[in-house]
Amino acid sequence: MDAYDAVVAQWPVEVETLDLESRFGTTRILAAGPTVGEPLVLLHGGGATSSVWFADVESLARERRVYAVDLICDAGRSRPRRGAVRTRRDVADWFATVLDGLGVERADVAGHSYGAWVALAAAVETRRVRRLALIDPTTCFAPMARGYVRRSLPAVVFGGEKRWRRFLAWETGGRALDPAWLTLVATRAQGRNRAKVVLPKRPSDEELRALDAPVLLVLGGQSQVHDVTAVREHAEQVLREVSVVMLPDATHHTLPQQHAIELDPFLLDFFAKHDPVAATPPR
Repeated sequence: MDAYDAVVAQWPVEVETLDLESRFGTTRILAAGPTVGEPLVLLHGGGATSSVWFADVESLARERRVYAVDLICDAGRSRPRRGAVRTRRDVADWFATVLDGLGVERADVAGHSYGAWVALAAAVETRRVRRLALIDPTTCFAPMARGYVRRSLPAVVFGGEKRWRRFLAWETGGRALDPAWLTLVATRAQGRNRAKVVLPKRPSDEELRALDAPVLLVLGGQSQVHDVTAVREHAEQVLREVSVVMLPDATHHTLPQQHAIELDPFLLDFFAKHDPVAATPPR
C-alpha cells in the first residue's frame, strides 16, 4: 500500500473513488455519505491531497454527500493535461467541470489553505458556490507572512523528507500530526502527477464585495502563514456576509485534521443555516 492509500485507508466511512474526465484532465474524487445527501465539496491545502479530510469525513458525511477533490493544479491523484490549467480562470472552469461531472448545479464548498483560494476563485468566477467555508485561507485577504515563506523555501526548493518534517514541526510548534499523512506529505509521494501550481493572487476588493455566497472564515489562532488579524479585518471589511471563527490552539498545518472535533460543528451549522445573500449592490 502506498502512502496516499495508507491515509485513505484511515477514513472511518465507506469511500467511493471517482475519476472524472474533462478537457482539463482526470480529476480524482473521494466520495462518501448518502448519495441523496446535499453535496459538500472539500478542497485540500497545497500538497495535502484529498486524503487529509480523514478526521472530518465521518461527521461531515453523516447526512451530506461529501466529495473530497484532488486539485487539478496540485499534488494528488488527479492527472492534468499538459498546459490546460494556467490561470485563475482555468482553475475556476475546471471546478465547474467537476460539478458538471457530479451532476451538481451549485454546491457548498469548504477549502483549506490553497484549497480555500481555489474555492474563492470558483465562487468569484463561476457563481456556482452556494455557501463557502474558508479554513485559514492563504492569499485571499492578506499576503503570506515573510517568515513563513522564508522557512518553507528549503523544503519547497530542495525537497527532502527531513526538510519537510522540520518545516512542519516549526509551523505546528511541534504538535502531533497524523503519522501516515505526515509521511505522505514529507516524502512528496503525492507529487508525481506533474501538476503545475497556479500561483495564487488575491482577488480584488471589488470582486470580494460582489460575492453573493455567505462565507464562514475559520482561522487558526497560532497560524504562522499570515497575520490572522489582518485576514479577519479585511474579510469583514469587504465581504457582504461573513462569520468568523477563531480556533485559538490551531496552526495552519494542524488544520483541518487535528481540530475536527472543534471545526466540524461550525461547518455543519454554517451550511445548515446560511442561505446565499441577496444580490444587492456592493457597499
